[in-house]
Amino acid sequence: MHIFMTIQVRFFASLREQIGIADTQLEASAALTVIQVWQQTTGQSTLPANILMAVNMDYVAAEQPVADGDEVAFFPPVTGG
Repeated sequence: MHIFMTIQVRFFASLREQIGIADTQLEASAALTVIQVWQQTTGQSTLPANILMAVNMDYVAAEQPVADGDEVAFFPPVTGG
């Protein structure tokens, strides 16, 4: 398998606790979207409701393509009062 993409993946706050890792590197041989990064790093087919996602510190949708060297971050929903 020829690896052509390396993506840094980070999980924050309660997501980090639920998944059990703070960050990891994902190597892929095909182009991925943010949702596919989630699926491959967590083994879960769907995103939890209201998850926030960012690529290189810019908020994006789940269908956003990811490029080699990108950082993908997942955040739980922000609550406040």
